[in-house]
Amino acid sequence: MMRMKYLVASAILSLTLAGCSSDTVPDNPPSEMYATAQEKLQSGNFRGAITELEALDNRYPFGPYSQQVQLDLIYAYYKADELPMAQATIDRFARLNPTHPNIDYVMYMRGLTDMAFDGNTVQDFFGIDRSDRDPQHARAAFRDFTQLVQNFPQSAYAADAQKRLVALHNRLANYELSVAQYYTKRGAFVAVVNRVEQMMRDYPDSKATRNALPLMENAYRQLNLASQADKVKKIIETNDIKG
Repeated sequence: MMRMKYLVASAILSLTLAGCSSDTVPDNPPSEMYATAQEKLQSGNFRGAITELEALDNRYPFGPYSQQVQLDLIYAYYKADELPMAQATIDRFARLNPTHPNIDYVMYMRGLTDMAFDGNTVQDFFGIDRSDRDPQHARAAFRDFTQLVQNFPQSAYAADAQKRLVALHNRLANYELSVAQYYTKRGAFVAVVNRVEQMMRDYPDSKATRNALPLMENAYRQLNLASQADKVKKIIETNDIKG
């Protein structure tokens, strides 16, 4: 479904760049158009900057500002919360410019965009914990930032990407915990054991995995597997985990 959304965004991007935005922008030299776009970006007028940048890209697609215009559009779309457009522009830029000097920035913005897809402003504002929501975009962001850190360890964006990886790691672990809790409520105790075992492999040092161990112990007891339950209990006691 999200792949279809990106394809739609790509189509919209093509139509937009050929559409009416250029009609509302004065036909100035590219240097003046770019300067105007930069002023709007700096002032936080991201939608105004988008209009200017799209017009510039439409009129001068192979001009001296073409690649920088794409980079600026990625940022402006992201800041304006036009995430499908940001993703489509990122994909296009990466496909056409795989060795560009700023490709690490593009990878970083891909991670930020995927994180934004995963987030929910209303939930964040009211402090609602929705760790049970589908983490597909969190997984994508984790891959994005992992690739950035591995491929460009000296990048100016690597340190922030590393911090975000920690947060995403916890996000994904919390989702697995919510699934284990759901299975517990349903009485699917074999599924609980399998889920927590996977958590121990994927997220061994996370708080969510420690909190999942009592669910595992309970599941073993419900399955009349006392020996395995006692082993888990010993781990819980060693780590002073509250049930």
